[in-house]
Amino acid sequence: MSYIGTMRRIVQKPESLEQRLEQRLARKRSDVFLREDFSDLGGYDQVGRALRGLVQKGKLMKVGYGLYTRARRSGLDGTPIPTKNMREIANEALNRIGIKTGPSRYEQAYNIGTSTQVPTGRVIGVLGRVRRKITYNGVSLRYERVGPSAR
Repeated sequence: MSYIGTMRRIVQKPESLEQRLEQRLARKRSDVFLREDFSDLGGYDQVGRALRGLVQKGKLMKVGYGLYTRARRSGLDGTPIPTKNMREIANEALNRIGIKTGPSRYEQAYNIGTSTQVPTGRVIGVLGRVRRKITYNGVSLRYERVGPSAR
């Protein structure tokens, strides 16, 4: 056998960007990902196409501009759903982009016992200004300014 014949067997086809993204997602503990987390793997457009492919496969869900979360298949109809609830996803996402969160006034009222209504998690208390929109299934989260003492 010649040297070139053995080299052909050793050289394998390089992994696609989508496969490298899947491997990195499997290693990460977090459930929320920013597009910037994968900027070292390729260009902006390439990473966007690969992320879109993972969204179409149902492994990720897009919940905002450059903001993705892990997904799993629903047992009822097979559509992709997030692995965590929207409140946890929003807290993790806002912390990732540097915005501190705290309990909203609805959560505070429920926790101290002045209200019996369970908060839905669609209103999130933030300590600062937020312009990023986080949505799931057509429902956007609302932000409520809370003071630093609310934490």
